[in-house]
Amino acid sequence: MIRNRIKEQVFRGLFAMGTAVFTLSQAYAETSEPAPPNIIFIIGDDISAADFGCYGHPTIKTPNIDLLAANGLRFSNAYLTISQCSPTRCSIITGRYPHNTGAPELHMALPKGQVMFPALLNQAGYYTVAAGKWHLGNYAKKAFDKVVDSRPGGEERWVQCLQERPKDKPFFMWFASHDAHRSWQEDEEAAPHSPEDAVIPPYLIDTQETRADLAKYYDEIQRLDRYAGMVVDELKKQGVLENTFIIFMADNGRPFPRCKTRLYDSGIKTPFIVHWPAGLKQRGEVCHSLISAIDIAPTLLDLSNVKTPPSFQGISILPLLHDPEKSIRKYVFAEHNWHVQIAHERMVRHGNYVYIRNAHPQLPQICGLDDQCPQRELRSLAKEGKLTPAQMDPLLEPRPAEELFDVSNDPHQIKDLARNPEYAQVLENMRTLMDEWQASTGDTTPPLDKATPDRNDRRTGKLMYENGTRPQEGIVPGQSTEAQHINHSGPR
Repeated sequence: MIRNRIKEQVFRGLFAMGTAVFTLSQAYAETSEPAPPNIIFIIGDDISAADFGCYGHPTIKTPNIDLLAANGLRFSNAYLTISQCSPTRCSIITGRYPHNTGAPELHMALPKGQVMFPALLNQAGYYTVAAGKWHLGNYAKKAFDKVVDSRPGGEERWVQCLQERPKDKPFFMWFASHDAHRSWQEDEEAAPHSPEDAVIPPYLIDTQETRADLAKYYDEIQRLDRYAGMVVDELKKQGVLENTFIIFMADNGRPFPRCKTRLYDSGIKTPFIVHWPAGLKQRGEVCHSLISAIDIAPTLLDLSNVKTPPSFQGISILPLLHDPEKSIRKYVFAEHNWHVQIAHERMVRHGNYVYIRNAHPQLPQICGLDDQCPQRELRSLAKEGKLTPAQMDPLLEPRPAEELFDVSNDPHQIKDLARNPEYAQVLENMRTLMDEWQASTGDTTPPLDKATPDRNDRRTGKLMYENGTRPQEGIVPGQSTEAQHINHSGPR
């Protein structure tokens, strides 16, 4: 750890100088080692990977994030371990798959005893702050010197946190926005997007109402982008941008049907940008290597020369910063657990193939309330028989128990190859990979009658519990195997 590694130099300095205070930054100044980088982790809420200018979106205004990509390294195949708010955050902070955190379902707090990378940075001398959306529970607050929230977007106190930090320590800032989570909050400081700006994917319905809904979603992304730019400006003002390692990403896909919670790329793929002027020799490049959200924790410890604990299941991506052409993993895995309804889906990507396994194919998989226009329109037009197969997908019952896609030829994952005999061997290989991963990490499927029950009626969207509260928790994935104590990563 940083503090242990420089302990001898610290004592020498104290003795020679007769001073009463010797900080971490001063200790580094007395050695030939470079100062530890500052770290800023920015995570947006409910934003798909494709919804930024640097990822090819033609109309969403994201000049500041685009500039981070232009001067940094953009990843084209970064995957979350789950497309759900709180389980994603618990997975990132522990470097573990959701069923291995003990908090695999929505609104579950991270349990005591899980090792969190910000806590290790803090022990090594970093000043640690979390500002904005939290959604991790009380135990996780122990990893930070300071935890603050703000509304409407969650970004309003980010710059203030930078201004108020102690100047004699390296810092780690966990900046989490509420943007672009429903319900929409108007951005009063920028021109709004128009319905004509909306890009309609093939699984949504092209109506004026959907276009207006997407435009408001774009506005929230625009607000997040503006605050990201303000953070960079403040780092420049303080003269610390050069040695500040910035990660930008999102926690799950956009809050629209077949996106958020789902294991298609529209839900499980995340934007991922690294910006680090002092450490990136080649800028503006794109890395196509598969990476996972569980790789963040070991990466940031590796970056800071802090020993990675055995509980972390990910891999450091630092080699990719030196050579974006490298590959650090063959596979990425992800899961879909209870969000507002029972779910147990699992995904693996290998090469260009994505395999999805559904333990409950008898159940439709639409996530959202009845008052959200995309879901409302889908249900209405489904009754009239006016939906395409792709649009009908969230309402489909029964669903396929297995799906297989070639994302190089089918980026929206519309053409299921699982029943195509030409892909029988690919399907069998993916099944074997999934079996191995589930067995080695202790993943389990709770019986339907003992799982956490639906909060919303999945056929009408109506709330089944007063005030939309989480129903009584049932058995969760990994509970019967005590998976929260299993450190095996499975295939990588």
